[in-house]
Amino acid sequence: MNAERAENTARTVARAVERRDATDAEAKALASSLRIRILRLCLDEALSNREIAEATDLNPATSLHHVRMLADTGFLEAQEARRGRRGAREIPYLATGKSWYIDVGDVTNPMIEAFTAEFTAAPYEERTMGRMAAMLTEDEVEEFRSRIAELFEEFKSRRSRSATRQWGLFIAMHPSSRHEADEPGVE
Repeated sequence: MNAERAENTARTVARAVERRDATDAEAKALASSLRIRILRLCLDEALSNREIAEATDLNPATSLHHVRMLADTGFLEAQEARRGRRGAREIPYLATGKSWYIDVGDVTNPMIEAFTAEFTAAPYEERTMGRMAAMLTEDEVEEFRSRIAELFEEFKSRRSRSATRQWGLFIAMHPSSRHEADEPGVE
């Protein structure tokens, strides 16, 4: 098991090394919770602008603006044209995964808004949520982050297989604003 963990850690480090800073256009494209949702929708299935508009409750013109911004910055890639429901020619788009390997800075609010929209749209019975607080040393914080990154890498690589369904996952970690251990006399 230790050899396997070491291999996963090596892959995680390799991915981290591959990361680069986003250009201004890329950062702007990912600064919208709606565009983040569009990337999730198109991750495992190529969708046309009409299908994206329907899934996000947008009119097609508004959806097209967002789709073009994502395509122009390389986050979505146009696929081979196909015939739509009424025989019209439509172009499906597929997420490239590029957003996983660039650092766009602080996109906290768009990420949380995108997750909230996706989470609340899911059937209540299928949602899983947890929250915790832990007292950790700096080494334990790094260990926790590393293990989460390894887990993300492992499961992220499991793409479109038979009998699978896409599940959304959001993990955030932050220091608490008040540390009881730092306050003398508080038990």
